[in-house]
Amino acid sequence: MTAQQQHISHPLSTGTDYEQLAARFRPIFTRIAAGALERERTRSLPYEPVKWLKEAGFGAVRVPVQYGGAGASLPQLFQLLIELAEADSNLPQALRGHFAFVEDRLNAHANTPQDVWFKRFLDGDLVGNAWTEVGAVKLGQVITRVSRQGDQWRVNGTKYYSTGSIFADWIDLYAQRDDTGGDVIAAVRVQQPGITLSDDWDGFGQRTTGSGTSVFDNVVVEDENLFDFATRFKYQTAFYQLVLLAVLAGSGRAAVRDIAEEVRKRTRIFSTGNAAAASDDAQVQQVVGKASAQAYAAEATALRAAAAAQRAYESHFGNDAEAERAANIAAELESAQGQVVIAELVLRATSDLFNALSASATSTSKLLDRHWRNARTAASHNPLIYKERIIGDWEINGTEPPYVWQIGGGAKQG
Repeated sequence: MTAQQQHISHPLSTGTDYEQLAARFRPIFTRIAAGALERERTRSLPYEPVKWLKEAGFGAVRVPVQYGGAGASLPQLFQLLIELAEADSNLPQALRGHFAFVEDRLNAHANTPQDVWFKRFLDGDLVGNAWTEVGAVKLGQVITRVSRQGDQWRVNGTKYYSTGSIFADWIDLYAQRDDTGGDVIAAVRVQQPGITLSDDWDGFGQRTTGSGTSVFDNVVVEDENLFDFATRFKYQTAFYQLVLLAVLAGSGRAAVRDIAEEVRKRTRIFSTGNAAAASDDAQVQQVVGKASAQAYAAEATALRAAAAAQRAYESHFGNDAEAERAANIAAELESAQGQVVIAELVLRATSDLFNALSASATSTSKLLDRHWRNARTAASHNPLIYKERIIGDWEINGTEPPYVWQIGGGAKQG
């Protein structure tokens, strides 16, 4: 079967008219932005904004047009997430697990029809995330278990960093089978006994992503919703990182927006300044201008990296294993390269922007520091120093990057 024939058999999401697509959601983004400051101030979870996005079909933008979705490409998805992050950077991260699961089902469609899951996405179902083990677990160890009890599979375990699960209809859960010891993904329905979701994330940024502890006590998972982890889409780590790059790029845009507004409104000036109004001060303009350029570069870099992930997606349907391997390597490396530079650009912009204002900008009522806090938190995922090493190892030695990252206790304890 040729690549063209394969594409016809399994319709792909290769892109649509972006402005027309974004126009569906921009009024919602505006409403979300209007309440972002208050949610931050009161640490209120965005249940209502998530509902607006669900009802508008935001979670189905990657579903192929032939199945009723928007058929958006990955660069278009991440452009939307950047716009959403500018409105509230917590929301793209809260939806990170959902879009990763959608991506996995899109890739699975190359071998198995995914009509049921595509319909669920179109109906507004959202998928949360529960992968990270808690407690005294060694590196790579998985305590969460899936076991057969009578005619049903049951899940037992506890997870942390369950981002977005508190808003979700399903949870994408990483576990091991008791019988074979094999790693699996269990897609479990949230509305059933035995699931306890807590909003106990205590970070200083990204405080309303709905992250925290998830407990699974004899939770049912249907046979058809138990997936061998070995079949997971290969560019998943790049994908997860791209969501964080969208969070960072959107945070940079939001910081420029808010500081520029504060400068426009400012009536007080310094005797050491350069104009009768802060908005006319050349040095103040320079500060905002530089930050705007940094935010622009961050966004452009994120979208360039997203294009590599799109090529990895399409290569999965091309019947050329070597081409797919090369595309997956490129997706991983470009997301890592993007992470290194975008983090620096946005953290610098969200800090230096305070030079455009005075100490009044540090007022807790304005919460302008949230942009730096949110960016710093997003940039702290998947440590930069290790990504830099992985990139360097590829450049020098041609060492293929790892596609699965794990965390746990090391050999040296106590």
